[in-house]
Amino acid sequence: MDELVLRPYQHRAVAELRQKFADGHRKLMLYAPTGSGKTVLAAEMMKKAYDKRTRTAFVVDRIVLVDQTSRVLDRYGIPHGVIQAGHWRNQPNELIQICSAQTIEARGFFPDTALLVVDEAHCVRQKIAEFIQSTTAKVIGLSASPFSKKLGELYDGLVSPVTTQELVEGTDEFPACLSSLRVFIAKEIDMEGAKTSMGEWTESEAITRGIKISGDVVAEWVKKTYEIYGRPAKTIVFSAGVAHSEDLVRRFSAAGYNFVSISYLDTDEYKKEVMEDFAREDTEIHGLIATDILTKGFDAPDVLIGVSARPFKSSFSSHVQQLGRLMRPWGDNRKTWIDHSGNYLRFLSKWEDLYTNGVQQLESHKDEPVKEPTKKEKEAAKCPQCGALWPKGSDSCPSCGHIRIRANQVQEVAAEVFELGAGPKEKKKKNKVTPVRDKQEWYSQFLHYEVTTGKKKGWAGCNYKDIFGVYPRGLEEVMKPPTPEVLNWISERRKQYYAIINKTRV
Repeated sequence: MDELVLRPYQHRAVAELRQKFADGHRKLMLYAPTGSGKTVLAAEMMKKAYDKRTRTAFVVDRIVLVDQTSRVLDRYGIPHGVIQAGHWRNQPNELIQICSAQTIEARGFFPDTALLVVDEAHCVRQKIAEFIQSTTAKVIGLSASPFSKKLGELYDGLVSPVTTQELVEGTDEFPACLSSLRVFIAKEIDMEGAKTSMGEWTESEAITRGIKISGDVVAEWVKKTYEIYGRPAKTIVFSAGVAHSEDLVRRFSAAGYNFVSISYLDTDEYKKEVMEDFAREDTEIHGLIATDILTKGFDAPDVLIGVSARPFKSSFSSHVQQLGRLMRPWGDNRKTWIDHSGNYLRFLSKWEDLYTNGVQQLESHKDEPVKEPTKKEKEAAKCPQCGALWPKGSDSCPSCGHIRIRANQVQEVAAEVFELGAGPKEKKKKNKVTPVRDKQEWYSQFLHYEVTTGKKKGWAGCNYKDIFGVYPRGLEEVMKPPTPEVLNWISERRKQYYAIINKTRV
């Protein structure tokens, strides 16, 4: 049995929830990114309630989440029962009950409870919503994407203790505990003119159009998995629908890779068996393909690649849930996101706001159609050489080192050091999305190159500024041999520079 120890931001969340209840709120939404430990935080609150002999109900909307939550409580020695048809843990006298939403709805009544915790609260179910509106119990909704229009009617307060950026980069209070994403903008499913229903593209349109680029999805995955990891890395694929999943399985199989599709058509036993097999480190499954099953209750930290092949016109919530499935850390591996859906650029401004600022009020990021980026904007947002997402304010690709040269803005410094991309009085914006550890990697490798090749002191800092827009601050003066990525960046930069110099001399 493990000791239940909370991280600093989880302690802060508990304190804020208690204060808001003390101030008179009764129904609170707790926002925290996927991977931040919402279930552990809920376990702490249920344990405190149990110690006070208070009855608690924890409601989940998928059967797989019942056993997953039960295992968490067992890990910390917290007694509980389960309300789910035919479940072996039917113990109605226990103060804590893990409840299947489907079973609650089928029976037509809730257990007696003083505290109701609703998991994945952004998925508003009618019967659950009716109970929340009528109950005198305290209610806490948990969500990493509380963007449904109805949430503002159901909950009277919001607690948002931590942002995704803080979890990726770390703070003075706690170290980094989520992985950053290396994003590649790949060939996109063309949804121009596609039929819509309730503000979203219809599944049939998404499937038909998605199948047209299935071959590109497989080819891009093969290319990236070997370029980045040198092998087939464990992968999850979000497809447009069942037929699209099946087509992708056939295409991957023809290329020699074992991808498995799971959907609502499969039995719960089969889905559970497949996911347990996939979760093993020695699994022979290269990847799982599903439409939305993997966005809830799926927890496999060793997945290194996520492939987005299900376009959303308005569902920012679903996009956030998909990204979150890939951000759980796994050793020193950086995760890779391959976007064929267009979602990453479509929701980029919303994602950057959420990433940096978290949720400030309910419905602040509500799901609704967004303006589609133009073809020019899409091309400008990716590296023309490797397809990686191009950092704002940067003239170089952090993935392959490719440089966008602005000939009239080349400035030679001390005959050896030069700056590309900004005039002497023009300031670049800091790339807030880049984790500190990645910045340290580049700076350490530039320092090593500076010393071992006899460059003038300061060369490393100037090259660092070309990428991140500012000189290195708060980084360690440690050297590390440069990787092929960094050497390629340096080589490409010099070639571009001398090409411009030669051109200006003619």
